[in-house]
Amino acid sequence: MTIAVPAERTAWQSNRWIQLVLGVIAMMAISSPQYTWTLFTGSLNKQLGTTLAELQWTFSLLIILQTWFSPFQAYLVDRFGPRALISLGALLSGGSWVLSAYVSNLWALYFTYGVIGGFGTGIIYVGIIGLMVRWFPDRRGLAAGLAAAGYGFGAFFTSFPIDSMIKSSGYQHTLVVWGVIQGAIGIAAALGLRVPPQNAQAAATAAVSTQQSARSYSPAEMLKNPIFYLLFVMMSMMSTSGLMVTSNVGPFAKEYGVADAMVLGMAALPLSLTLSRVTNGLTRPFFGWVSDHIGREGTMALAFSLEALAILILFYYIDQPAMFVVLTGLVFFGWGEIFSLFPSTLTDTFGPQYAATNYGFLYIAQGVGSILGGPAAAYLKQATGSWTTVFIVVAVLDVLTALLAVAVLRPMRRRHFAAA
Repeated sequence: MTIAVPAERTAWQSNRWIQLVLGVIAMMAISSPQYTWTLFTGSLNKQLGTTLAELQWTFSLLIILQTWFSPFQAYLVDRFGPRALISLGALLSGGSWVLSAYVSNLWALYFTYGVIGGFGTGIIYVGIIGLMVRWFPDRRGLAAGLAAAGYGFGAFFTSFPIDSMIKSSGYQHTLVVWGVIQGAIGIAAALGLRVPPQNAQAAATAAVSTQQSARSYSPAEMLKNPIFYLLFVMMSMMSTSGLMVTSNVGPFAKEYGVADAMVLGMAALPLSLTLSRVTNGLTRPFFGWVSDHIGREGTMALAFSLEALAILILFYYIDQPAMFVVLTGLVFFGWGEIFSLFPSTLTDTFGPQYAATNYGFLYIAQGVGSILGGPAAAYLKQATGSWTTVFIVVAVLDVLTALLAVAVLRPMRRRHFAAA
C-alpha cells in the first residue's frame, strides 16, 4: 500500500539538500565544546584551584564519551528517530555548558562538561553522519564529508566571539550564553530532520557509481564480517598516525624554533593552526566527492599516500617557518578525510538501514586514535630523544593503510558484493 506524503513534507522536509544543510548546522552547533575548550582552561584553573593536568581530564572525558559510547548513542538514533535524539543531543550539549558555569569543584566539571557534553555531542555526531549517508546513496562521500566538515568549521565562527566574551564578561557568563545559543540552534535544526522515504533512496541509488550492498546488514551481522574489522584497524591506524602529528604541532614548532617566527606578518604557529583548521575541513567533502567518482579504495590510497608524503617533506623542512605553515596544512588535508571515506565505505558495504548504529561501532576507532596518538608520540620522543621516530612511524602507518585499501580491502569488498 502506498502512503501519500503530505505536501509540506514534499516541499522541504523530503528535500535531501535541505536535510544536509540542517545536518551541517547541527554539527556546527556541537563543535565548540571540543575546539574552544582551550579558551576556558585558564579561567577554570584559577576558579577551581586545579592543575592543568587535572583539568584536562575534562577534555578526555568529552572525547571518550563521544567516541567509545557511539554504538549505544547511534542505536538510540536508529531506534527513536533523528528528530527526537538529535534534539536531545543538542539539549545535553548546550545544557552541559550552562551547568558547567555553576560548578564549584573539579568532579562536577568532569560530569557536566565531560560526561553530559560528551554524550550529547556523540549522539549528534554519529546520528547526523548515519542520516546523511542514507539520504545520499549516490553522493555518500560528499554528504558525509560536508557533515563532518560542519563539525570542524563550527568553531571557526565561535572562537573569537567566545574568547572576547570571556575577557569582557567572564567564563561563567560566556558558558551560559553560548550554551543556550548552541543548544537552541541544534534543537531548531534537529526538529526539521527526517529519515528518507524508501522511494527516494531507491531513486537515488539508481544513479550510483560506486559499489553498494543490495541489502542492509544489522550490527550483529556486520560484526561477524571480517571487512568491518579491517576497516576498524585501518581507521584506527590513520587516526593514531594523524593525531600523533596534529596533537603535537605546538611542541614541534617550539622544538625546531619556528613557533614565533613571522610568516606573512603572523607568528608561524597560530598561522599554521588557522590554516590547518581550514584544510582539515575542506579535505572531508573534497575527498568524499572524489571517492564518489573514482571509488573508495582508490581515494583512500591517494589520500593516505598524500599524508605520508606531506609528513616526510614536513620533517625535512620543519625548521623553515614558511614551509612549516604550508606543510602542516597539507598534513591536515591528508588526514581529515578519514571522517568521510570510512563512513561512506561502511554504508556502501553494509547498507543504509542501520547506518548510524553500524558507524557507531566503527567510530570507536577514533577513540582508539585519541588514546594512542598523543601519548604514543610523547613516549617515542621521550624514549629516543627526538621526533624523528615519530615521523617515521606516522609515514609507515599511512603507507601501510594505503596499501591495505587497494591490496586487501578492495578484493574483500568485491567478493562481498558478488556473494550478496
